[in-house]
Amino acid sequence: MQTILGKKAPLFNAKAVINGSEIVADYSLKQFIGEKYVVFFFYPLDFTFVCPTELIAFQAKLEEFKKRGAEVVACSIDSEFSHWAWLQTEQNNGGIKGVKYPLVADLDKTIAESFGVLAGEYDYDDEGKLVFDGAPVAYRGLFLIDKNGVVRHAVLNDLSLGRSVDEALRMLDALKHVEEHGEVCPANWKEGDDAMTPSHEGVAEYLSNL
Repeated sequence: MQTILGKKAPLFNAKAVINGSEIVADYSLKQFIGEKYVVFFFYPLDFTFVCPTELIAFQAKLEEFKKRGAEVVACSIDSEFSHWAWLQTEQNNGGIKGVKYPLVADLDKTIAESFGVLAGEYDYDDEGKLVFDGAPVAYRGLFLIDKNGVVRHAVLNDLSLGRSVDEALRMLDALKHVEEHGEVCPANWKEGDDAMTPSHEGVAEYLSNL
């Protein structure tokens, strides 16, 4: 699988549900270039089990992302109508009512394919029939995109493994620190910790203070 880390995030225009209820026909991440960071994440399917825990957890921390100048956007291979129905369903019935960030529809799987998170691929069987080998959904991929539209952090989980929203926030803090201070962030760095200058002397000084 080829990585898009360090490259421009793939462009797309797609249908999406925004503000929890409004369907739009031409949603794109291009609107944020030069203005916002983007945390763009994929999940396998609407109306499942692990997925609502993730989407609701991102909503619970949405203001923390916005305070840092970042937008959260989710995507799955479901239709915009499935997204809309899920967003109208109460959380105690398996829904995600109350989620306000955009949910992008990737029914033809081209967005998942372009980001390298599709959990399978089309192939031909022994009889020459076109089949899908694997799961025709997206892995739990997350991409931190900077204000220039470049992917600066990516993480990919298998279908059954939920992500840490706090880790996504930590990586956003680290990216902002690197951009603002020209330092590099060591293992387990979090906001308020000492960072390092990108030199042997800087590493030695950091280690001596541990």
